Amino acid sequence: MVLAVLLVVLVGLTCVSCTDNVGNSTTLTQDQTVSDVQNDAGHRGRGDTPDIEEEEEPEPEPEPVPEPLPEPEPTVAMSDLENTYNYVLSRLASMDQAIHKLNVGHYTLDVKVIQLLERLIRLENKVTTVEESIEQVSTYCKDNRKEIGRLEGCVKGKKVGNKCFLVYRIYETYAGASQNCQERGGRMAMPRDRREQEALADYVKSAFHPGNWPVWLGINDLRSEGLYLFEDTTRVTYFQWRKHFLSSQPDGGKRENCVAMSSDDGDWWDNYCDRRMYYLCEFDA
Repeated sequence: MVLAVLLVVLVGLTCVSCTDNVGNSTTLTQDQTVSDVQNDAGHRGRGDTPDIEEEEEPEPEPEPVPEPLPEPEPTVAMSDLENTYNYVLSRLASMDQAIHKLNVGHYTLDVKVIQLLERLIRLENKVTTVEESIEQVSTYCKDNRKEIGRLEGCVKGKKVGNKCFLVYRIYETYAGASQNCQERGGRMAMPRDRREQEALADYVKSAFHPGNWPVWLGINDLRSEGLYLFEDTTRVTYFQWRKHFLSSQPDGGKRENCVAMSSDDGDWWDNYCDRRMYYLCEFDA
């Protein structure tokens, strides 16, 4: 019993000693903390904020490293093909633009050509109208010229029966003289009997006196040698050929086929039809 009491006492003393030690240790720790604070206050100025220990953040877990991709194989051939393909596409686009412009140009040209054709048609119609007017004027002029020639032949020339004769001092071939007489509304002089022949001989002699100039008459044997016809294709029945022992007419044969009258005596001579000389025209009175 006594032994048990002694054990309880020893245990109590031991607990008291431990409690004192703990209190002393706590007191020392508090004193040391106050001392550290004062020392820090001595180093900091007024208004400084005491350092606050930050809580350490947890380190992030490392991310998994991706596996390296395999290196691509070289594509030089594919790049050249793509460049060629792109070049061909660009050239085709350029050609398409050029073709479009060409089509637009062709369309514009077609429109202008159509407009030009329409204008040409209108111009052709106007030209046709003008030509018709010119033809009418030409016809009127020819008619007027014929009428003027007829009046001139009867006024300036010599009237014999129902005819008027007028000599023209213009050098012409036989064909040219015939055409001029027709344009003046007459024809080449055709003396059909002695009365007309003598009247023409006197008229021509007085027109060219005192010279001797041959003038064309409307008589020829162009159709058949020796068959003399007037300009209106009627046959000649009266002749006034020159008769002389040295040279009698006609003497030209097939070379001289057109007849002219000499102005000094009124005799007929056959001559080359291409020879140029004065001529006589006759008009209806």
